[in-house]
Amino acid sequence: MNRDDLLFEFQNIRRQIETLYKYIEVTPMQQQAIAELGALDVSISNLEILNEQMQANLETMAIIQEQLLQENEKKIKERKFYRDLFKFAPNAYLVIDAQGKIKEINYVAAALLNMLPSLLVGKLLINFVSREKRPFFRNKLNQSLNVKSVQEWEVTICPRNAQAFDALLLVKPVRETLGTQNLLQICLYDITKYKHVQRSQLAASQQPVFSEPIKTPHKLNGLHVLFIDDEADTRELITAVLMQCGVMVTTVASVTEALSELERSRPDVIISDIRMPDEDGYALIRKIKALEIEKGWQIPTAALSAYLAEDRAKAIRAGFQSHLHKLAQPTELIAMVAQLAGRG
Repeated sequence: MNRDDLLFEFQNIRRQIETLYKYIEVTPMQQQAIAELGALDVSISNLEILNEQMQANLETMAIIQEQLLQENEKKIKERKFYRDLFKFAPNAYLVIDAQGKIKEINYVAAALLNMLPSLLVGKLLINFVSREKRPFFRNKLNQSLNVKSVQEWEVTICPRNAQAFDALLLVKPVRETLGTQNLLQICLYDITKYKHVQRSQLAASQQPVFSEPIKTPHKLNGLHVLFIDDEADTRELITAVLMQCGVMVTTVASVTEALSELERSRPDVIISDIRMPDEDGYALIRKIKALEIEKGWQIPTAALSAYLAEDRAKAIRAGFQSHLHKLAQPTELIAMVAQLAGRG
């Protein structure tokens, strides 16, 4: 018998008792029984109230369940939308775990590795890194999960049955929704052409003279430039270009080294790479501004970037007076330094 049938039976009993009251003489024992029946009647009334409340709660739960189902459908649609954006994005994106195993990869990244996306999931990315760069890749992978900022790794990628190419990996650590697994999001760029131009510029800068005459070197004699970049090749290139114009160049590889150098001397111009591990160029410019206030200095500072999507306006807002891409010609670099030093 269910709850509704039970309530119906109790109500019948109550009506029968009320009818009997009219025809019988009530004894003390019967009075006690009647009192107990009265208490039972109160309990029945309470059960009726509880039943009504339960029905109301069930209706509310049904409404909430419907809302949750609609919200879940919406989430599924949104997830599919963003997954499609990831798959068909014009840039090469992939996600790897702490061991370097590919968890997700889009079509452009898979094309660079010359394999189908479905065949790449579960494979180790290091298998596509040239052998001479694998120790560097392993070291960066071990350090990456403890770094919060976007990192730049330069490696040589060897696709399956295709020509190797110079690659720039922009790496950002993330966590899955439940926080149970560490992952790395990677944007992969083929920078073979850029590296070729950079090597050509370095080779040209090591010649006795530039192929294009420089009109301002005499104005830069004795100028002191502090240059910060974590890439040794870039430090060599910038140094070679500026030294031919009589500039004294001090190079360091990190923000910490730059601040130590500023404690020893005051350069005429500071040039800094934007994207560096640990602390980037934006962290450096904030610390330089604080140091200028402390010492009463005012040092012209320029930002240098190899990242094609780097926002010039963002660098200027951060406090840099100028911004230049690493692919710029040596004459552009010299002109920028001259202008910052007031010798243009």
